[in-house]
Amino acid sequence: MSPFHDVRFPTDIARGARGGPERRTEIATLGSGFEERNALWAHSRRRWDAGLGVRTLAQLQQVVAFFEERRGRLVGFRFRDPLDHSSALPGVGVEPADQLLGAGDGETRRFALRKTYGGAFDPYRRPIRKPVAGTARVAVGGVETTAFALDLSSGEVVLDAAPADGAPVSAGFEFDTPVRFDADRLEVDLAAFGAGSAPSVPLIEIRLA
Repeated sequence: MSPFHDVRFPTDIARGARGGPERRTEIATLGSGFEERNALWAHSRRRWDAGLGVRTLAQLQQVVAFFEERRGRLVGFRFRDPLDHSSALPGVGVEPADQLLGAGDGETRRFALRKTYGGAFDPYRRPIRKPVAGTARVAVGGVETTAFALDLSSGEVVLDAAPADGAPVSAGFEFDTPVRFDADRLEVDLAAFGAGSAPSVPLIEIRLA
């Protein structure tokens, strides 16, 4: 398994990052002009350039130190997506009914966190692997409960007791995205930085086993 440090990239710098999700789609254009499209990835993958968030020399030095401790692209870490880091809508606090995780069967106590995008046509359910400690709220059968633990390494809610058969299990939470640097070299030009040019700090989402 590739190494991962359970530490977050500086949040003040992350707020200025530019990027978002990408997908990999194979498109074949037929002789008739029609297309055949095939999704190569089941899940989207996010990319950012955090360089735009670096505004001061102290922040630049902080990024260099963070890069060196992660050994460039070698070690993964947490990143707070400035746009998408909560089970709730922007500006709204998390609620225990935010995201449906599954239903009880009388035996299962572990439920993987996920976030659903869309609804009417073909909702996408994104696995959440790096929840933020202390932010989760859980409901079983529509009633909030505190009888659970949050597994921060796997992104699972672990209930003290298995819910009854058919009882819905839902949760609200904040989360980080597991990422790594997407380059083994940081290009730092202090003359350009002093003139207002941001350095490039590429980050890419990683899959965790």
